[in-house]
Amino acid sequence: MARKIVITSGKGGVGKTTVCCNLGAQLARKGYRVILCDLDFGLNNVDVALGLEHRALYDVVDAIEGRCRPKQALVMHPRYPTLYCLSSNRILERYVSPQAVRLVLDSLAPLFDFVLIDSPAGIDEGFHRAVSCAEEGLIVTTPHISAMRDADRVAGMLKSYRLNSVGLVVNLVRRDLVRRGEILQPEEIASQLRLPLLSVIPEEDKLFLDNVCERSRAFRLLAATVAEGEVTKGEHKRFFRR
Repeated sequence: MARKIVITSGKGGVGKTTVCCNLGAQLARKGYRVILCDLDFGLNNVDVALGLEHRALYDVVDAIEGRCRPKQALVMHPRYPTLYCLSSNRILERYVSPQAVRLVLDSLAPLFDFVLIDSPAGIDEGFHRAVSCAEEGLIVTTPHISAMRDADRVAGMLKSYRLNSVGLVVNLVRRDLVRRGEILQPEEIASQLRLPLLSVIPEEDKLFLDNVCERSRAFRLLAATVAEGEVTKGEHKRFFRR
């Protein structure tokens, strides 16, 4: 049965979708069967980030409304045969209930190891729809004060869902600014947010939305942490210092 993990953030532009797609790609490289489910109906970009925007015949709403079976809405990535995209479309979100989405994902879960759910940023209706379909959570933030403040609000909201676990990914970290003390250390951010630090993504690994980076050691470490708990905080710190 798949582990259903929602990837969310309090603020847009922190790289949430990029983290979601690269984590999925690295899990697929390790041999896991992965679905990337796009539940950001307003700014749906998962298929674009994976380069699959012209391959999808159906989306999650088609599966919900019975125009196709859930498996027919999946699009396999040509480079990673165990990575699939379940895209969405720009519709009025109030017409899609959390229960309907959960039924689709639950029907697919026995066939996969991971379902990564790309949530809309913020804490509006779309956020609650995405989180209600998940059992675990990843919060993505950057070292900027506004992003950290919004991430703290999201962390507070996630507590009410009693997920099995919630971890933190600090994205777009500039090593030179950390060394000069101009931004907080990722460990300090995790301490302030009272969340376990799962990954630090340096700004050098920033990716365009139409690119999945196979060579990113940071995302490989994140995938190992999520899948097997292999990587310790010390390993992330040593990698970041290098």
